[in-house]
Amino acid sequence: MSDYVSETARVYTDFGSSLPPHPGKGWTRFVCISDTHSQIVPVPEGDVLIHAGDLCSWGLFKQLKPTLKWLVSLKHPVKVAVAGNHDLCLDKQWASYGLQGLGQKVRMNPSMRQQSLIALQDIEEARAYIHGKSKKKGLHYLEHSPFSFKSPSGREWKMHGSPAAPAYVTGSFQYSTQEEAKALYDKIPDDVDILVTHTPPSNTLDRTKKGTHAGCPVLAERLNQLSSCRLHVFGHIHESHGAEVSEDGRVSVNAAMQSGGRPTVVDLKD
Repeated sequence: MSDYVSETARVYTDFGSSLPPHPGKGWTRFVCISDTHSQIVPVPEGDVLIHAGDLCSWGLFKQLKPTLKWLVSLKHPVKVAVAGNHDLCLDKQWASYGLQGLGQKVRMNPSMRQQSLIALQDIEEARAYIHGKSKKKGLHYLEHSPFSFKSPSGREWKMHGSPAAPAYVTGSFQYSTQEEAKALYDKIPDDVDILVTHTPPSNTLDRTKKGTHAGCPVLAERLNQLSSCRLHVFGHIHESHGAEVSEDGRVSVNAAMQSGGRPTVVDLKD
């Protein structure tokens, strides 16, 4: 039933319809999902819902909007999301790249070619919606930015979210150099408790079907400096869905759902 149990953390990845009850006062239940790609999936109740990116399929606002409506309808008291490489309409730089510039920047994915020019109006509407209507209804969108909240017991949890990932095929929020990556991940506060990124760090739940590690080494290096980080949630590499717990007790969750994975539930003691 439980993948991991300690005095301060409990992790569930394969619970079916029999998820153990909330552990009670002094604990916070995090429900982790990612890479839903415009699909609506069953999500158990909890204190905090985390979506680690790829909210929509191929980047149009008309694909993103139903996902946002679904997320705000969920009953979790705190809901947090980052974007991913498929969420083109949320990347304000996307319209300025153009097809030619994108083709030069990273290798073109034919399945995304028809969506590769996102209208500026689509981007403006998507960003206005997620920062406006969605936020008013309780969904906190993080884009290289912090967020904090208090549990019912009064414990303040400090979060940081980033949609970025190493450049591979055409996509949003991507970086091509270590310098770009370092500039992004240096923004993570040293005292962060919960980190949400779209990409995994290198060598943590990041192995592709071909057996290569596709995570970010710069992010992995930054995580080594974050002794206070107790939970890291990400996605992106669908086939590595699952959870790991390090020797120091940090829980790492690849919450990607696209390959048939279930939500991952993590209970942390406040």
